[in-house]
Amino acid sequence: MSAHNTSLPLYSAAQVRELDRLAIEEAGIPGYTLMTRAGEACWAVINLCWSGDNALSVFCGAGNNGGDGFVIARLALQANWRVQVYQLGDVARMSADARQARDALTDAGGVVTDYSEGAAIEGELVVDALLGSGVDRPVEGLWCSAIEAINASALPVLAVDIPSGLHSNTGARMGVATVAAHTVTFIGRKVGLYTGVAADHCGEIHFADLAVPDSVMARVEAAARLRVTAQPGSLFASRKRVAHKGDFGHVLVIGGDHGMSGAVRLAGEAALRTGAGLVSVATRPEHAAVIAAACPELMCHGVSQPRQLRPLLEKASVILVGPGLGRSGWARALLAAVLQTRQPRVMDADALNGLAGQPQPFRQQVLTPHPGEAAHLLNQTTAAIQADRLQAARDISQQYGGTTVVKGAGSIIQPSEGTPVVCAAGNPGMATAGSGDVLSGIIAALIAQGLDVDAAAVSGVCIHALAGDMAARAGERGLIARDIIASLR
Repeated sequence: MSAHNTSLPLYSAAQVRELDRLAIEEAGIPGYTLMTRAGEACWAVINLCWSGDNALSVFCGAGNNGGDGFVIARLALQANWRVQVYQLGDVARMSADARQARDALTDAGGVVTDYSEGAAIEGELVVDALLGSGVDRPVEGLWCSAIEAINASALPVLAVDIPSGLHSNTGARMGVATVAAHTVTFIGRKVGLYTGVAADHCGEIHFADLAVPDSVMARVEAAARLRVTAQPGSLFASRKRVAHKGDFGHVLVIGGDHGMSGAVRLAGEAALRTGAGLVSVATRPEHAAVIAAACPELMCHGVSQPRQLRPLLEKASVILVGPGLGRSGWARALLAAVLQTRQPRVMDADALNGLAGQPQPFRQQVLTPHPGEAAHLLNQTTAAIQADRLQAARDISQQYGGTTVVKGAGSIIQPSEGTPVVCAAGNPGMATAGSGDVLSGIIAALIAQGLDVDAAAVSGVCIHALAGDMAARAGERGLIARDIIASLR
């Protein structure tokens, strides 16, 4: 089993500001040079991705993000494009670099107009250079009106560095945010471009390092890592020709209360398809025969009380508890038995709800909450979780131990210690019943095959997301959990 993935550093807004400072003060790159390079990078994307009427509107703020916009407007004007430029913010407080970029535009014949609500937006393309990465409070007033007008125009949008109104650390929408077709981000990739609601706002993301030297980048430790892989199979090592099923571990899946037998079946099948040597299922007695008939590769056991579970627990390499578990007395009793063991475990669904409020810190576990379950674990609202998913993942791992996966667009994987990982793969078709059960089965299978809980969580989330993307080639709408399983191989 291989845990190899390619990863890229992700940075907070403060970290990128520090990189910018280091590039200027220590690497000797003038701020205006960085601004010019940023504008040139955006202009290159415009020329690559759009063709048509050669006309655009540029919205500029008073900060350096606006300065980038002035550079873009000047380049477009010099290329004989029709250019409309609107500015918001206090011109008197502009930085020297942004003012230089504005002056260069007007010297080239460009006209800058103060934006007023209801102003017409002309051209075939809008450049959003309003707010940049420093937004930390809800967008209000004329700024809000401008963003709403851009979105209402139905024109394609290129966002400069980050869509205005999107929080660069969390991916949360600060009241309103630009919906871009393309986003060009600079120096360091921002965490908020890859999680939260970012997928609804960023479009295709392009990265320009602005020729900032590696020596500068090495000075700032990344806030997170973006995991990038090509296909699920790339995460697996080839097996020895003399391998046998005992080499690949034994997963025990516990759950399937009344009416929820499908959840344990999906988790068990996913574990098998991910390569576990043996998979047992402990479920309600009336479900065991049905599940075995549907998937004879699963060893199904009817369990009425914890004493019947104990011999199964002893044989397992890893325990997965939660799929279809429910909240009955039966469920609580089985969960209590699991919590007394010391085998590695994966906890999902109602196992998380049963654990909430009574942390029993344990290093050898993976917790896989969706935002609602994360809210229950932390006694917060779902909105609070979504406002800062990285912090939620950190808090859960700190309180409950082990590795936490906060599921959703841009899933967050927080190891027990160290840097969180963001998985940007996946698609909305995966928002379907049973998808989480498949994920938990994948992670459990990876632990059974020898990965530690941190590596299993990261690789499992990536495998699940990439399999979902493969399944979605036939269309996202109507994708079901078994389609994801079918794509695991």
